[in-house]
Amino acid sequence: MKSLVVGAVVGTAAVCVDVRAAGVDSAFATTAINQGELAQVETLIVYGYQLNLLGTSISAAEGIVGSREIENRPVLRTGEILEFVPGMVVTQHSGSGKANQYFLRGFNLDHGTDFSTIIDGMPVNMRSHGHGQGYTDLNFIIPELIEDIRYRKGPYYAEVGDFSGAGAAEFSVKNSLAASQLALTGGEFDYRRVYAAHQTEVISGQLLLGVEAQTYDGPWTDINEAVEKTNVLVRYSAAIAEGKFSLTLMGYDNQWNAADQIPARAVEQQIIDRLGSLDKDVGGDSSRYSVSAQWQSPEWKINAYLIDSQLNLFSNFTYFLDDPINGDQFEQVDNRQVMGGELKRNLATTIAGKPVTHTFGVQVRHDAIDEVGLYKTRARERIKATRTDAIDETSIALFAQSDLQLTEKIRGHVGVRHDYLDVDVHSDLAPNSGDAGEGMTNLKAGFSYQLTDSVETYVNIGQGFHSNDARGATIALDPTSGEAIDPVDLLSRSEGAEVGLKLFDRDSYNISASLWHLQLDSELLFVGDAGNTEASRASARSGIELAGYFWFADGWSVDTELAWTRSRFTEAQSEEGKYVDGSVPFVASAGITYAPAQTGFHGSLRLRHFGARQLDSFGLHKGEKTSLFNIGVGYRWQQSSLALDIFNLFDSRDHDIEYFYPSRLAGEPESGEEDLHFHPVEPRSLRLRFEYSF
Repeated sequence: MKSLVVGAVVGTAAVCVDVRAAGVDSAFATTAINQGELAQVETLIVYGYQLNLLGTSISAAEGIVGSREIENRPVLRTGEILEFVPGMVVTQHSGSGKANQYFLRGFNLDHGTDFSTIIDGMPVNMRSHGHGQGYTDLNFIIPELIEDIRYRKGPYYAEVGDFSGAGAAEFSVKNSLAASQLALTGGEFDYRRVYAAHQTEVISGQLLLGVEAQTYDGPWTDINEAVEKTNVLVRYSAAIAEGKFSLTLMGYDNQWNAADQIPARAVEQQIIDRLGSLDKDVGGDSSRYSVSAQWQSPEWKINAYLIDSQLNLFSNFTYFLDDPINGDQFEQVDNRQVMGGELKRNLATTIAGKPVTHTFGVQVRHDAIDEVGLYKTRARERIKATRTDAIDETSIALFAQSDLQLTEKIRGHVGVRHDYLDVDVHSDLAPNSGDAGEGMTNLKAGFSYQLTDSVETYVNIGQGFHSNDARGATIALDPTSGEAIDPVDLLSRSEGAEVGLKLFDRDSYNISASLWHLQLDSELLFVGDAGNTEASRASARSGIELAGYFWFADGWSVDTELAWTRSRFTEAQSEEGKYVDGSVPFVASAGITYAPAQTGFHGSLRLRHFGARQLDSFGLHKGEKTSLFNIGVGYRWQQSSLALDIFNLFDSRDHDIEYFYPSRLAGEPESGEEDLHFHPVEPRSLRLRFEYSF
C-alpha cells in the first residue's frame, strides 16, 4: 500500500511525516503517527490536495481538503467552504442566517437533500425539518478551526447512509493551534467580525477555546439584514489508551432579517429595485448547541453526541396569491434534540495469503422533535396554525466493508449496509398522527487497478438512500384543503455506478476524472409556495467530472474543477415534463494561488461559474448563467498578517438562485402570474482582515 504524506507545521518550521496506511483507511491516517511524534507536533496542518490517496481511496471522486487550502481561499459565507468539494455550488436565496442552497451532480440539493454532512461524527442534516428534508445549516462552524474536510461522492461507501446519494463531506475540528490567534475583519455593508482562539495544557492534554462574533447589514436597499451571529467552541483533546480522545462543546446563536427571492416583474415594473424586497418582515432566529465525545485509534472509533437545535423562520414567496388581505407570509418552526453515536472496528486479516481490511460498525440516532410547525403569519405575528407536529424518529444502521489487496496492483472492496428507521408522529390533525417503520439493505462493490506508481483506475457500483419526511409517511389528510392524501415511502433508494481515474505526482499535480450515473426511486424537490420539500418522481442523472490541482516552486498553485451533468425524470406523468427542476448542467471552478510557507505576500484569484438551470419540468424556462470572481491579497509577518478580500470583483449582476412559479403582487388578478423569481448575487464588497498570533 502506498504511504500518505502529511504536511505539518511545528512552530514555524515545516516538516513531513510519512504515514504507512496499510490496513487503515485514510480517515485514520493521522492516528497512525506515533503518539510521541503527536506530542511534539503543536499543529498538524494537512495539505489535502497534495495527499497521495492512490492505493487507499476507493473511487476517483474522493479527496481531502486541508486547513491550508481553506485558509488561502476568500469565503463570503461560512457555507461556501463546501465549495471545496469539486463540482459543488453554494448559493443563498434568503437571509444570511439560514442554511445555504447547495448544487452538486445535477441536484438542486435545496438545503441539504441527498448530500450528507458530518462534523466530528455528528450529523448536520436534519430529518423531518420544518424548512426542508435534510436541512444543513453550517453557520455554527468556525472556518479557522477546521482541520480538514473529507469528501466522497456517490453511494459506494458502507459507513455513509442517509442523504448521501450525491455525496458526503466530513469535517474534522482541530485539536490544537501553533499559537493563540486574534483576527479582526471589517468591510462594506457594515460587515464586522471578531475571531479569537487560545489553547492551554490541561491534565496532560490540550484545551482549545474559540469564539466568533459577526454582524452584517447587507447591501439591500430597503432592509437592514441586522445579522448578529455568535459561535463558541471548547475542545479538550488528549492521547489516551493508545488513541486520540476529544470532548467538544459547540454553541451557535443567530438572528437576522432576510432579503428573499423576488419576482422579475416587480423589478421590471420598478416596484422595487433588484436589491429590494416585497416583504420587509421576513427573517428569523436560529441556535445550535452540542456536546460530542470521540475516541479513535487505527483499530477502533467510538463517538457520541447530543445536539439541541432551534429555528424560527419567516418567509413569503408568493406575496398575495393565497391571502389577498393578510399576505402569504408564513413561519416555519423546528425545535429538537438529536442524540446518537457510532462504534466502528477496523480489523486487518488475510484471506488465502492476501491482506484484507474489514470495517464493521453500528450507528444509532434519535431525533426528539418537540415541535415542527407551519404557521400563517403577518408581520411575524401568528394568525393561525397550518400544521404542528411532534415527532420521535429513531434509526439504527449496521454496516460492514472489506477491502482486499488481490494483487500488487489490484484492490477490491465489497460493502453492505442495513438501515432501519422508525417514526412516531403526533399531529394536531388526528388522522395525520401515526407511526411507521421501514428497513433497507444496500450493497456496494468496486475495484481499482494501479497502472503505475502515479496512475490508478476505479470501477464502482452501489446502492444508497434518502429518508422522506416522517409527516409524509403518516399523512392522511391535506391540512389545508382536508382532501385525502396517499402517504409516501419512508425510505427511497438510489443506485449508482462510476468509472474513474486518478493521476498523482508528489511534486507537481493531483488529477482525477469520473464518469458516473445515478438513479433515484423518488426525487426530493423544493416547493416554492410552501418553502418545503416533497417526494416526487423517479429520476436519473449522468455526468462527467474533472478536477486538477497543480503546484510548483515558491508556493504557487493552480486548480481547475469542471462538471457536466444530464438530469431527467424517468417516470412519465401526463401533466409534468421530463426535466428535473433546478438541475444545473455545468459547473466550473478555477483559481490561482500564491501562498509561501513563511512570511511575505500571498494571494488568490478565483472564478466560480454555473450554467443556466432548468426552471420547469418541460424545459420551457431556463435561468441565467452565473459567473463570479473573488480575489484575496495580503502580507504575512512572523506574528501578524494583513489581508484584503474582494468579493464579486467585477460587480456582476447575475443571480444567486432562480425559480419559476406563480405569485401575486398587490393589485394583480387573483390567479397571480407565473414568473421568474430570483435572488441577486451580492454586489462587489471589500473586507479588510488583521490577524495576530501570540
